Amino acid sequence: MTAVRIARLSEEPLDLDAHLRAVEDDASGAVTTFVGRVRNTDPDAGDAVVALEYSAHPDAPAALHRIAERAAAGTDAIVAVSHRVGRLGVGEAAVVIAVASGHRAAAFEVCRTVIETIKTDLPVWKRQVEADGTTAWKGLGG
Repeated sequence: MTAVRIARLSEEPLDLDAHLRAVEDDASGAVTTFVGRVRNTDPDAGDAVVALEYSAHPDAPAALHRIAERAAAGTDAIVAVSHRVGRLGVGEAAVVIAVASGHRAAAFEVCRTVIETIKTDLPVWKRQVEADGTTAWKGLGG
């Protein structure tokens, strides 16, 4: 069994159902998901956030695969994870993760590890766009 079924960056909208199908496994009794969406607020924003523009280093797809592999290592977890790049409007999914495992503890732990590591280690940057046209770059991670 391959622990990582999907690990990709995409310019197209992310499909949670495709991620759920990717982790289907008769031995898995638990499936957890995480969907990170663009919101219209940010503590550093002076106005409403209207979009995020994500850009990625060319090594980002391989880095995402390594993040998923490391999170699943030593467990029976199966992972499907994608991160958007390009311009996303409020409400659009920037990150989708599905994790299946025999039991819920591993599914929750692996899912949380994947998103937390994406935030710190994935070479993806975002430019926040506010309603008044103000923009601000946000650091490494999703």
